[in-house]
Amino acid sequence: MDISRKTDYSLRMLAELVRSDSVVSVRAAAEKNGIPYSFARSIQHDLVSAGIIESTRGAHGGMRLCLDPHEVTMRQVIEAIQGPVFVATCGTAGPEGGACPFRPECHFNPVWCEAERILTRYFDSISLYEVVCEHKHPALTPESGFEVLGPAPQVPDVPSAR
Repeated sequence: MDISRKTDYSLRMLAELVRSDSVVSVRAAAEKNGIPYSFARSIQHDLVSAGIIESTRGAHGGMRLCLDPHEVTMRQVIEAIQGPVFVATCGTAGPEGGACPFRPECHFNPVWCEAERILTRYFDSISLYEVVCEHKHPALTPESGFEVLGPAPQVPDVPSAR
């Protein structure tokens, strides 16, 4: 799964709304977060369509959350902007967009499906308010409802190519 730039920018714009008690202009949110204005307008449209924010026009217009930030989950935002959480494209990797022909006997498909299930549950467990205001980042532990199969492998620090 790859969090798109549009999703990242959407979350940044939403963070502005969570921290604000009033309407925030698209231009102000875009400038504060280094988002091109036209891209911010596209994001605004998607978030309005998803029912996460509402928008008003005019001199004192802008955008504001229309849902309680305690109730808006990371999953809702991700899916509103880039669609369902997918780790692999097993269901569409085959000829003419059908399922991968190796899927029935694939050793790895169950791993990808479980990863999608875990990611979906994880993103569903985190609200915008928790991340923005409480700086919470829930751990994947048995206590938080996630089964841990074993210790994570140690991976050396490698500079990101992004």
